[in-house]
Amino acid sequence: MPASTLTSPPRGVDAQLDRLRDLFAGMGSALVCFSGGVDSAFVLAVAHEVLGSGAVGMTAVSPSLAPEERKLAVEVGRQIGARHELVESHEIDDESYLANNPDRCFHCKSELYRLGAAKQAEWSLACVVNGTNLDDLGDYRPGLAAAKEYGARSPLVEAGFHKDDIRRAASLLGLSVWDKPAAACLSSRIPYGTRVTRERLAQIAALEEELHAMGLRQLRVRWHALPGADGTVRDAAMARIEVAEVELARAFEQRDAIVSAGKRHGYAYVTLDLQGYRVGSHNEVLRGRSLRVV
Repeated sequence: MPASTLTSPPRGVDAQLDRLRDLFAGMGSALVCFSGGVDSAFVLAVAHEVLGSGAVGMTAVSPSLAPEERKLAVEVGRQIGARHELVESHEIDDESYLANNPDRCFHCKSELYRLGAAKQAEWSLACVVNGTNLDDLGDYRPGLAAAKEYGARSPLVEAGFHKDDIRRAASLLGLSVWDKPAAACLSSRIPYGTRVTRERLAQIAALEEELHAMGLRQLRVRWHALPGADGTVRDAAMARIEVAEVELARAFEQRDAIVSAGKRHGYAYVTLDLQGYRVGSHNEVLRGRSLRVV
């Protein structure tokens, strides 16, 4: 394992950080479900600081993980200095997941925690932990039920961390992703009721990567199927692009390049959502606040 390049603030500097350290000390060892985002990166960093080789980061690799996110997870794992394992997951083979009903995340996370439990036993670790924080408990998140079912722990919740607390403490440690925008699996870009396929996930990932290369940081490419003349869903799709409100003007200035990129990646229409980026915008349909896009 490479040596950590992070700083280690002494005890007494941050009370929340000390609570988290104490939690890991009580665990003895842990498998950290590690995506490369700030939440799970912070968990792995503190676990590694306290437990050393007893902390192992596991990243589940599947078509729903964007290639650029996989690459980042490897880079962050090196910065932390922890043992980091890439493990293939198979939610894409689960019909309940592909159907993309509102409980899709439950089936995805069930596969993650099934893998975690198997690797925990294989690697002789005491428990499985995730990066869930207090702010995650409000939105519709069926994946939390999967964590409970498999007995995964949420040390950030136990230690009282909100998202802002995590970013502050991650910055204190020197984590490169302390200000990284929130990310989610690629399947979350597809509206409920529209089938998840490998091809659609790859199409989303390719356009998002190109938009990031244009300098846009926080964004989602929401994939919407276009119905044929007979009302049936066909392969043609519209990209509804959400960017952070502060980036809307920049995105509009680059609209020609964005449209060209969307066309190259097979979208019939490329649109910019004027509401901007927001967490769980597909969940708005579940709460009855918008019309279903078919």
